[in-house]
Amino acid sequence: MTAIVLEADLTWTDRGFEPGVQIAVGDNGRIEAVGALGRTVSHRLERLALLPGFVNAHSHAFQRGLRGAGERFPHGAGSFWTWRDAMYGLVGSLDHAGLRRLSAQAFGEMRDAGITSVGEFHYVHHDQDADYALDEAVLEAAAEIGIRIVLVNAFYSSGGVGRPIEPGQRRFATASLDGYWRQMDRLSSLLDPATQSLGVAAHSIRAVRLEEIAALHAEASRRGLRFHMHVEEQRREVEESVAVYGKTPMAVLNDALDISGNFTAVHCTHTTRADRARFLDRGGAVCCCPLTEANLGDGLPDLSQLDAAGGQICLGSDSNARIDVLEEMRWLEYGQRLRREARGALVDVRGEVAPSLLAAATTGGARALALDAARIAAERWADFVAIDLTAPGLAGVAEEQLLDAMVFGAGNEVIAGTFVGGRWRATRGAALPGR
Repeated sequence: MTAIVLEADLTWTDRGFEPGVQIAVGDNGRIEAVGALGRTVSHRLERLALLPGFVNAHSHAFQRGLRGAGERFPHGAGSFWTWRDAMYGLVGSLDHAGLRRLSAQAFGEMRDAGITSVGEFHYVHHDQDADYALDEAVLEAAAEIGIRIVLVNAFYSSGGVGRPIEPGQRRFATASLDGYWRQMDRLSSLLDPATQSLGVAAHSIRAVRLEEIAALHAEASRRGLRFHMHVEEQRREVEESVAVYGKTPMAVLNDALDISGNFTAVHCTHTTRADRARFLDRGGAVCCCPLTEANLGDGLPDLSQLDAAGGQICLGSDSNARIDVLEEMRWLEYGQRLRREARGALVDVRGEVAPSLLAAATTGGARALALDAARIAAERWADFVAIDLTAPGLAGVAEEQLLDAMVFGAGNEVIAGTFVGGRWRATRGAALPGR
């Protein structure tokens, strides 16, 4: 039985924005049918356009608590490593209630930015009194906000390549692989299957021993779970890896693991062309977080080999210093323009940039998180972002240029609301019209 039928002024299809498209959403939260269906419309979404909901493939929700912090430099230039010290200070103050509050705040802002699914790369596991007491706080916050979540649960066992855990990292520590998988099994029993699932992460080559990375990846593959890992965000990580292993982190992973379509490497800021080509050829994907990478001074990755339209790139909000997917999309392209001193870096086969960037924010993220989302098509989750066609930033824009105008000239102010599993949440408190 169909629960609702939606029809917006414009709906994004595989051909672009089109009028007259109806979307039938079933009671199970999935799309039943799309097209000129001739059905009675439950909600006529006037002056709105529908896109697939954005997929945020990499978030650390608790870092929302650092917004505005660490932006003064009385002793000269700062770095990722000085920022990390401030982050450890925040971690030391968190309890279950505090982590849930910060996570809900971040997830709420994500929905207001058009994000309907998040890959939460979670590594703050313990509070002062109990092991793994904080994992459930993130799931509770996601349920409160109504965002689809993949809890990408991170393993963390060392304080640097070949070094023990530091005091500031004790809340991250996973004592053993067996303990990690026992906790994964326990979390699995707590999930809402309609909106929650799990992924596996080795935090980084700095924080996980190579034999543990290999074991985690192998078991994730056996269980059919996605595997994520921070890779080569910072030059110091590359230098430490070369000193210990004799090669770069990506070269280490390429040699040690059976890379496949379940592996997403986050950042790859300093990855060489040869290492990246080998990783991509074996099915790997890269998650870029342009606003965080700029905020932390990480550097600009070389994305010239990657096919954004083909699912090799996805996007993340990472530190959540600012949550704005349209801006992440824009700076994914702009960073490459600045690097190459040329326009039109991430083009598709038609020479268009905006569809490639939309793919990174939708289908690329869905691939990285194993989600049946990010396309307005039958049997996919009914996760959409509604665009306000009356927003000043879109005034006077022709229909065929709407996506370009959104990506290169707009931000969160054009987001009217989102649907997750067919359930509406307004950005500015507006009721869903047409009932």
